[in-house]
Amino acid sequence: MKRRLNLIYKKLHSRFGPQYWWPGDTPFEVMIGAILTQNTNWLNVEKAIDNLKKYKLLAPDKLYKLSHRRLALLIRPAGYYNIKAKRLKSFLKFFIKHYDGNVEKMSGIVTSSLRQQLLSVKGIGPETADSILLYALNRPIFVVDAYTKRILSRHHFIGGDAGYDKTQNLFMKNLKSGAKLFNEYHALLVELGKEFCLKNKPKCDICPLR
Repeated sequence: MKRRLNLIYKKLHSRFGPQYWWPGDTPFEVMIGAILTQNTNWLNVEKAIDNLKKYKLLAPDKLYKLSHRRLALLIRPAGYYNIKAKRLKSFLKFFIKHYDGNVEKMSGIVTSSLRQQLLSVKGIGPETADSILLYALNRPIFVVDAYTKRILSRHHFIGGDAGYDKTQNLFMKNLKSGAKLFNEYHALLVELGKEFCLKNKPKCDICPLR
């Protein structure tokens, strides 16, 4: 299993090169992006974040003080904007209450405890929590998304009904632990899923993993 997973990484890295993921100027921006990217593509998230930057609102206290209506309007490009505005507010309330909106204070908490705290915030599930931990806080935890499950299922690493934890453990137990590797590996899987391992019409005949 270790050999197979490492071989996949080498093939994808050779095909796509470094991904430099997650795009964001600050850890806080990455956190906001992790919530906004739920059920949408990154181009839409960029538009929403650009709106927040345009009005100089990309700061915990400024966003939290915004009315729900105003926040929803600004993040509208990301889709499901009313739901996501509520989720952002829930996260911001948690972030300000427990860490004064300070990333450095949050960084002092051990990964397992912080993950449980994030999962207790309404609207934050395992994928979003782990995205915050890996991409914003540089913690060695593997992010699992729909692309990951699809690719592993089609290559017979997991069953089609495998859950988040089982899929995540496959990587965590068989790869050398490290935020840099987990970051790059997940980003490469996303690229493979977007370009080749499509949901309805996969390009198996030209897939880099053939």
